[in-house]
Amino acid sequence: MEDPEREQRYAALFSQLDANKDGRVDINELREGLEALGMRGCHNAEQQEILRAGDTDQDGQLDFDEFTRYLAEREKRLLIMFNSLDRNNDGRIDASEIQECFLGLGVHINLIQANKILQSMDRDGTLTIDWLEWRDHFLLNPLHNMEDVVTYWKHSSMLDIGESLAVPDEFSQKEIRSGTWWKQLLAGGVAGAVSRTGTAPLDRLKVLMQVHGTRSDGLSMLKGLIGMIEEGGIRSLWRGNGINVLKIAPESAIKFMAYEQIKKLIRGQQETLRVRERFVAGSLAGAIAQTVIYPMEVLKTRLALRRTGQYSGMSDCARQILRKEGVKAYFKGYLPNLLGIVPYAGIDLAVYETLKNTWLQRYQTGSSPDPGVLVLLACGTISSTCGQIASYPLALVRTRMQAQASIQGSPQLSMVDLFRYIVAREGVLGLYRGIAPNFMKVIPAVSISYVVYENMKRVLGVTSR
Repeated sequence: MEDPEREQRYAALFSQLDANKDGRVDINELREGLEALGMRGCHNAEQQEILRAGDTDQDGQLDFDEFTRYLAEREKRLLIMFNSLDRNNDGRIDASEIQECFLGLGVHINLIQANKILQSMDRDGTLTIDWLEWRDHFLLNPLHNMEDVVTYWKHSSMLDIGESLAVPDEFSQKEIRSGTWWKQLLAGGVAGAVSRTGTAPLDRLKVLMQVHGTRSDGLSMLKGLIGMIEEGGIRSLWRGNGINVLKIAPESAIKFMAYEQIKKLIRGQQETLRVRERFVAGSLAGAIAQTVIYPMEVLKTRLALRRTGQYSGMSDCARQILRKEGVKAYFKGYLPNLLGIVPYAGIDLAVYETLKNTWLQRYQTGSSPDPGVLVLLACGTISSTCGQIASYPLALVRTRMQAQASIQGSPQLSMVDLFRYIVAREGVLGLYRGIAPNFMKVIPAVSISYVVYENMKRVLGVTSR
């Protein structure tokens, strides 16, 4: 190697990683060494990628020559990325150039957020990044391009509160190639199952109040809970939860696959999508997933409303609906359900981003662009609540339509007629029957989901960034 300074630097780094001083670095030494260097966000798949890329003799370890060749190649790639970010060619990356980079990849950030990103790499306090700071920050992080870098900077979480309407989470090409995406989907699915089960009594109470809670009968939360227990015992509080949990896997998988395909169709010759285009792709993917699994939604409502002994289980409920009402019954309430996707997802997303950005502008003082767990949980809870308020009348009408045939003497009304019927008999507030238990479940559902999700990611070897 011609550059003595670089050779000395590589030797010092290799010595730090080579814990047993045998002249070779294996995967365990690499993992422990990266953690010691403060790179806890480097996933197991990325550690394997470093080893695989550098291990030319394929003996499962890196000797010093392999290590230096790998780092030299990394520096070349990082220099190309640095130069692409340095738009004015002054040898430094500033906040406006970070903003331009994000904007080019369809993500809008403000100046304060860009500065927070710079602070996470800035060692000399200039609020600009020179080549050496950039190189040292990313040298042992196998990012391939600027899209990977932006994904590295972005916070990503998958919280499920059982509403089935959120825009799908986005995965980078690296996450898809490495298999990290399915681990995150699995972790999200398990978290959703646990949080839905934990809040199932409130969910069933919401359905009962939506269908039976008219102004005349005065069904309150307390009366509803007592009534459920008296009619079917404590176990009856979880009626309908089984199918609610079962539909998580197919819905998440369909939504993810549809989202990826729709993004490709919208993208065309573009490299990336703008925020609006991502939202359109997400809403369409949600609509496709809901269409495919919608019969399970109908089953969930009927099972939640069933009386003791009415059905022996999910399959018996499905057979009875098919025999008595035909295939059409499985799509009752489909239109208001579909119409509810856009306001829920749109408002949820907009409020979440607004709250998070406002907090960052006013209160963030640390070196990380990530607001932190508690702030994100609070933003998620408030944004979800706002989304529910906007879409709740459509959700109530959907549930009433799903349940109409199972209630003796209930008129079989269309979506518009049912809206008029509810407003005429119960007023506008009638469109919000059952919203109290729905609000009550948001905080425990988000909290349970977050805790389980983080623990599942740890078990599956997917480390938070």
